[in-house]
Amino acid sequence: MYVVTGGAGFIGSNIVKGLNGRGVTDILVVDNLEHADKFGNLVDCEIADYLDKREFLARIERGKFGKKLKAVFHEGACSDTMEHNGAYMMSNNYEYSKALLHYCQAKKIPYLYASSAATYGAGKVFKEAREYEAPLNVYGYSKFLFDQYVRRALPKKTAQIVGFRYFNVYGDRERHKGRMASVAFHHFNQLRESGKVKLFEGCDGYGPGEQRRDFVSVEDAVAVALFFLDRPQKSGIFNVGTGRAQPFNDVACAVINSVRTAEGKPALALADMQDQGLVEYIPFPEALKGKYQSFTQADIAQLRKAGYKKEFLTVEQGVGRYVESLLRNAAAPR
Repeated sequence: MYVVTGGAGFIGSNIVKGLNGRGVTDILVVDNLEHADKFGNLVDCEIADYLDKREFLARIERGKFGKKLKAVFHEGACSDTMEHNGAYMMSNNYEYSKALLHYCQAKKIPYLYASSAATYGAGKVFKEAREYEAPLNVYGYSKFLFDQYVRRALPKKTAQIVGFRYFNVYGDRERHKGRMASVAFHHFNQLRESGKVKLFEGCDGYGPGEQRRDFVSVEDAVAVALFFLDRPQKSGIFNVGTGRAQPFNDVACAVINSVRTAEGKPALALADMQDQGLVEYIPFPEALKGKYQSFTQADIAQLRKAGYKKEFLTVEQGVGRYVESLLRNAAAPR
């Protein structure tokens, strides 16, 4: 049996669907459905069982789970960068991850877990090395500290340990995330509701909408996860990004032009979108000042060295495919 914690969440449910695509259905989904909207991510998935995250942890801590596990994808975490309850964040993200790591090592089970590019903070170098890591919020710190714990465990590991430092992931099955959903998701909904998309004005020396992030499709994130699942001899912490920083303006253009294409309208340049009021720039939020990554770009040298050769989708490609999916879902009968 495979375990996917956070399996009703964004990346977790996409991993479940990716396993299904290989004919794998012997999957235990672990999650917390107190906020029940996430269940929709699993409706078209085939799983063997579901378990609340607290019950799963209790069984793990007793050391007797009852079934032989083939691998654990630990995607469950609080990913809200604006969460200020540090005690909750460290218990949910750090201590839970440690307990599950200990169990997997004791039972020699491959452990593939979600880290985050938030570990790098406001740095300009995004390489998997301690000197480049300085998180800006307690979410980033929880991920950073667990990565440090893993680094100490790797030399004496008994089974595969792989950490995925996700950059800005977007794609299907993120609707439940609300304000923490991707920029592409918000732009699509803004465009449909008001006829325009909203971007932040300039900050940190960047012009309006020109802050740059490494936007990576969830399709690529799943492909990386399954690549390592197939290679249990490979361990380490790896960036999961495209290696290309693109401005938020590119995401806005990709969303708008994808919708226009679907409507049979010609594509527009950014300047034309601005002139026509399709793009609006809003003041940069005070609450984010000093806590915002205005630039991220994954160094994927270690990922390539590990043997991952597949090319990553660009914003234009990935967001285009995502918008097509969102339009299909919007048109589907309820």
